[in-house]
Parts: sequence; C-alpha cells; structure tokens
Amino acid sequence: MIIGYLRVSTGKQNPANQQDEIRRFADSRNLSVSQWVTEVASGKKKECDRKLGGLIRRMKHGDTLIVTEISRLSRTLTDLMAIMGKCLEKGINLYTTKEGYSFDNSINSKVLCFAFGLVAEIERNLISMRTKEALALRKAEGVVLGRKKGSYTKMNVLIENRKVVVGMLKRDCTIADICRRFNISRDTFLKFRSRYKEIDKAMKEKENTTCDPCERNFERNIDRMVKAGEAPAEKTRREKEAEVKSAFAEEHPAAK
Repeated sequence: MIIGYLRVSTGKQNPANQQDEIRRFADSRNLSVSQWVTEVASGKKKECDRKLGGLIRRMKHGDTLIVTEISRLSRTLTDLMAIMGKCLEKGINLYTTKEGYSFDNSINSKVLCFAFGLVAEIERNLISMRTKEALALRKAEGVVLGRKKGSYTKMNVLIENRKVVVGMLKRDCTIADICRRFNISRDTFLKFRSRYKEIDKAMKEKENTTCDPCERNFERNIDRMVKAGEAPAEKTRREKEAEVKSAFAEEHPAAK
C-alpha cells in the first residue's frame, strides 16, 4: 500500500499543491498512490494526537509513506525521530519529495537515520542545559523557584475565611467538617492552626469543652428537626435533655 500524507496547519491552506507534488514523484518512480490522508493540524502536535499516529499503526511491512517535506511529519526533531524510528521498525518505506530523503532498508537510510538521531540527542541535551542554566540564574537572582507553600486554593482560602472557621469551631463543627467545607486536607488545616492564634485558641476551647458526643449529636438532631419543621414538643425535649444530662453525669461523676 502506498499512502500520500498531506498536512496543513490551518483550514485556509490548500493541500492540493502537496498532492500534485507527491503524484509527480510517484509517477517518476512508477508508483501508484492507493490512499490519500489529509489533516489540518499543527506540526508541533505529537503524532499520537493526529491522524498520522493511527495511520502508522495501521501500516504494515513493505508499505510506503510519501510526504512533500520531512516537516509535514513533525516540526520538532525529537518527535520526527520517533516517527522515523517507528517506520524503520515496522519496515515502512518513507520518502520526501523536496529534500529527496529515502528511508528504507538500505545502508544509506540507516546512516541518515543515525545522523538524525545524533542531532536529536544533541538538541535534547542543549534544551536540558539551557533550562538548568536559566533556573540557576533565577536562583542566583534570589527568585524562589517552584510553587509557594500553601497554594491560594488551599491555605489562602482558610486565611481569608478565618472568622468563618472560628465560627464553625464555636458551633462545634469538626475538623473534617471544615476540611470538607473548604476542600482542604487535614494537614493543611493543622498548619493553618499553628500559624494563627485565634484558630488555635478556638480549637483549645473546643477540645476543653466537657461535652459528651451523644449530647452534641442530640443538639445537632434538634437543629436539623427544627429546620425541617419537625421539632419535638417542649415536654419531649425536656425529657430528652434530662436523659442526656443523666447519662453525662454517670460518665463524668466529678462534673456533678
């Protein structure tokens, strides 16, 4: 199977010129293009995110892929080498019409691929070196690298809502309640507590409150029922309060 691959960067560009050039190239070599693949995509996109990726996966040993320029495959050397490597591995013949590159099983093709691979490796090393040098320069200038501790979406949200957090603690809300409300982790809340005295004070008052869990649950249930319009009668409430106080006195004799 012989495939002509046409790529343009925008819909305003016409791939007809590429098609004519590939057709002339095929005729000069007594080849007949059996399928045309056209796509509108940037050459900077990886081949796996383009039609080209699926095309190469479907192609078999002995198939031929023709493009007008090597840049039609990719505009980045590292991606280009990956595409060429896949073609060679699968035994796909690759031809470019303008540069006259021929990548097949010949010795010349393997030497050419080695040269491309060497250039790609040099490019990767240069990019890595430039990145390290830029980071070192910024660090020398006193710029703090990386994300600041306590991102805006976490610690800063708590800072801006300190009064709300204190109010929640006074209403006997748990740490888990606060974490769910502000979508934060327990560790972030504990760091927040250590930084702000009013939060630490509210937490200590909450921790020192001699209130049995069953009493807290009772009060919460009462609040829920009031909001739902299902509040118990005054007599029932007094009876339930007496039961809670009795149970509390048995658990905490010193508090009588």
